[in-house]
Amino acid sequence: MDASSGWLTSEQTAAWDSFIRMQEKLIGRLSRRVQADSGMSASDYLVLVKLTETGEGRMRFMDLVKLVEWEKSRMSHQVGRMAKRGLVAKEDCPDDGRGAFIVATPAGYAAIEDAAPMHVEHVRRLFIDALTREELATLAHISNRVLAHMEKQPD
Repeated sequence: MDASSGWLTSEQTAAWDSFIRMQEKLIGRLSRRVQADSGMSASDYLVLVKLTETGEGRMRFMDLVKLVEWEKSRMSHQVGRMAKRGLVAKEDCPDDGRGAFIVATPAGYAAIEDAAPMHVEHVRRLFIDALTREELATLAHISNRVLAHMEKQPD
């Protein structure tokens, strides 16, 4: 079918299907490796990376929700599980009685510092090593273009 019919063309379908298969397989393998190497789930890893990248190791709850594109309830459950294991703590926000900060604890910092080198090794082996420098640059350009396009679109 053609674009005017509302369906994707065969070329568009092939590109979309390849992208989705690659993304699902890559994320699945990386998630399993993070779990096997560190005992952390991929969600634990993602939250700790985002928190520790800030420099302060803390972020407002809603900013973290928006950054990782999760629902509030999913983040709330994730933070609860991580807090029980001592990886993060929840602190009240002094200027907003309803808001909260999520803070990486020393145990959270230690966990991400232990897991990150292995994660980078797997990213390199499964993804980076498969592409040339030019292909990586093209992929970064395409990804940034799609991200910018999405920012202009309503949710």
